[in-house]
Amino acid sequence: MRFPRSVLFSSVLLSWFPVASLAMAQGGPAPPPPVTVAKPIVKDIVEQDDFIGRFEAIDQVDIRARVSGYLDKVHFQDGTFVKAGDPLFTIDPRPYRNALEQAQSAVTSSQVRLEFAQSDLDRAEQLRKTGNITDQLYDQRRQSFLTSKAELDRAQAALRQAQLDVEFTEIKSPLSGRISRKLVSEGNLVNANDTILTNVLSLDPIQFYFDVDERSFLAFSRQSRGGTNSSANGETNEVVLRLTDERLEPRKGHLDFVDNRLDSASGTIRVRAVFENKDRFLTPGLFGRVTIGASDPYRGILLPDEAIGSDQDRRVVYVLGENNTVNLKPVRIGPRIDGYRVIRDGLAGNETVVVNGLVRVRPGAPVTPQMTTLPPVRERNGS
Repeated sequence: MRFPRSVLFSSVLLSWFPVASLAMAQGGPAPPPPVTVAKPIVKDIVEQDDFIGRFEAIDQVDIRARVSGYLDKVHFQDGTFVKAGDPLFTIDPRPYRNALEQAQSAVTSSQVRLEFAQSDLDRAEQLRKTGNITDQLYDQRRQSFLTSKAELDRAQAALRQAQLDVEFTEIKSPLSGRISRKLVSEGNLVNANDTILTNVLSLDPIQFYFDVDERSFLAFSRQSRGGTNSSANGETNEVVLRLTDERLEPRKGHLDFVDNRLDSASGTIRVRAVFENKDRFLTPGLFGRVTIGASDPYRGILLPDEAIGSDQDRRVVYVLGENNTVNLKPVRIGPRIDGYRVIRDGLAGNETVVVNGLVRVRPGAPVTPQMTTLPPVRERNGS
């Protein structure tokens, strides 16, 4: 038997609609849609802001020779840790030792001449008392004494310089840290104050530089705690560090520097934090993310992101009212804390809010609420 097309179409529609639609088709009212509701989290919070930055060494030195010569020895292995005073390079010291011996001989010769000039002047002074020497001859001997004394001073200065040159042939590390590779091999000519032999970076503690935008800087500056100031009321402002892979436990440090002006081109200000690096894991040039307290402690209201909807250009939540009807309330939201979104304005904290099933609710319409309790802290994935 062949059924009319209208009968077949009605059968298909009835098969698509759920039981509620079937009830409507039979003339009965649809049951209110089920939703999950909960009380907001109300607790003391501190708003936080995150900033991306890069690590830099506190001390960085390019190792150069202070005397010219041929590189004789290298005393370190590339990329190892060195201590302040450890020998790094040796420049052939033989030419400078010869110069040192010559300077020592010049000092001895000057001392002998000075002693002779001193005795000659003493005899002239005795003869001058008896009038057996002319004033011109006395002045000549005194001039000879003063000249010999000046020559001795010059010879001693040359000796000290020669001693320094010999000392400078042994190049030592000026600080403790990690050394780079050698940039010059043995046998090459090294020019004084010019040729870079290697460089050394300090690692513990280590600095972290990041830029704060103008809006955040103004908000921080209004805080009673000091915001991005390096200290407030004698207390340092703590920051929390997380690396890009977030596989390590967060590290705590403190702010110790804020630049004295904002960059007019970027509208940001440079800020610096300091972290301990006992394990030497943090490396200069590494990216990281720091979290800074962006407010004083206050009583905050928290909701999950899925409980917040949008109504044109504003954010709204659905509050359970009398007879299980929902009412729309505009809210002003803030940052995420402990897996929740901060509600800055719009709620008192004692309301019952729809936290799941927003697509099934309409303002003023009844719902079937299912009460749940929000945990104090949610996981990062929002579960």
